[in-house]
Amino acid sequence: MKRRHIPPAKAWSGRFAKPTDEAVERFCSSLSFDQRLYEEDIEASIAHCRMLAKQKIISQREARQIIRGLNAIREEFRHATFVPLPTDEDIHMAVERRLYELAGPVAGKLHTARSRNDQIATDLRLFVRRHIAEVDRRLRTLQEALGAAALRELHTVAPGFTHLQPAQPILLSHHLLAYAAMLERDRSRLADQLPRVNVLPLGSGALAGTTFNIDRNYVAKLLKFSAISMNSLDAVSDRDFIVEFLAALALIGVHLSRFCEDLILWSSAQFSFVDLPEEFATGSSMMPQKKNPDVAELIRGKSGRLVANLVSLLVTLKGLPMSYNRDLQEDKEPLFDSVDAVESSLDVLARMVSKLRFNRERMREAATAGFTLATELADYLASKGIPFREAHEIVGRIVRYCVERKRRLEELSLAELRSFCSKFDESVRPWLDPLAAVARRQAPGGTSPENVKAQLRALKLSTRSVS
Repeated sequence: MKRRHIPPAKAWSGRFAKPTDEAVERFCSSLSFDQRLYEEDIEASIAHCRMLAKQKIISQREARQIIRGLNAIREEFRHATFVPLPTDEDIHMAVERRLYELAGPVAGKLHTARSRNDQIATDLRLFVRRHIAEVDRRLRTLQEALGAAALRELHTVAPGFTHLQPAQPILLSHHLLAYAAMLERDRSRLADQLPRVNVLPLGSGALAGTTFNIDRNYVAKLLKFSAISMNSLDAVSDRDFIVEFLAALALIGVHLSRFCEDLILWSSAQFSFVDLPEEFATGSSMMPQKKNPDVAELIRGKSGRLVANLVSLLVTLKGLPMSYNRDLQEDKEPLFDSVDAVESSLDVLARMVSKLRFNRERMREAATAGFTLATELADYLASKGIPFREAHEIVGRIVRYCVERKRRLEELSLAELRSFCSKFDESVRPWLDPLAAVARRQAPGGTSPENVKAQLRALKLSTRSVS
């Protein structure tokens, strides 16, 4: 290989008389993880190169050479044939070094009017923008799986809990759609942050802009950014968009963790509400009877990492002076880790939800355990003109009566009920039926079948017409 095709050892080597210590070389290198940004780095470099040619800062011939080389490097990365060197500090220098080898000295012109500072800020925005779309797609898939399950269980009565104590009968579909509603807020948050992500920092230079006659709006158009940054200092040091994304991912993780906690409890012998599909569970190396909810437990466990990644970046940012500091190299690993954890969790959970099988009889039995119909009796008395607080007190005494005698509310005779309040008559019987109790919850947002159908329509989750 001719010497002219070999780039300088370091982009900044002219200032230094001594080579970098090998330990420092290893310590400072980020290529092991930021090479994941090769697509974004090359895409942004091609756009920058086209702009340089458009502005006659480099010739069209030089631009074609550079772009041909960049496309070749992209193919090497895609086919895992790119060979990094120990001296490659990061993805930018690895690409530049290889571009020298493929295109010769013209490679050195690509870095005109830009810095690695605005280059990495651009790469990261492209990465976050792409994965906002990826996460949103996976959220929608999980919503659809929840919607399909809700449609199958449209008339399955289940116990609703507060404080993990039986509270009132609800529809299982209503419970499932509570998580679909959470995911809808997650999707809304992702959409809300897109305009703040979609701002082009390239052209800000290291911190002060550039003296070259560049066309930043042209680059923004090529890269599909909707705006360009207005302050070069802020543009190269801003990582708010990553913080927002990590916060959204952490909250998604919390929502998934809560759902998985329900599945873990429900699949236990004590609940027996759901049978986890065998292909989404594991056994024990010692106890042959076990079927463990490992997938749900792992998703629940990953939520801790997601929260930690958010806190990690916030702590990194809190003490940084303006503008770029090398501390910002620490933004990538928590970002990549959170993206991987959320996307894989959403993928596997959607597949598992589609195969869940619920124990309808057990749920119906549990729906009336623990005096969950007590509120129905209080509402019944209130409908007879008794102030609710007084009705509440009357029913509380009825419950105590049942506890002392190990009876259920449904087992009490009309005479027993009337011994507590003369307003009870035969019309009370339908109020002690869990399906009827659920059907009465017709106020918007309640657990009645009609409200559940409205939720399915609003979220557009039904796989067939919901009438």
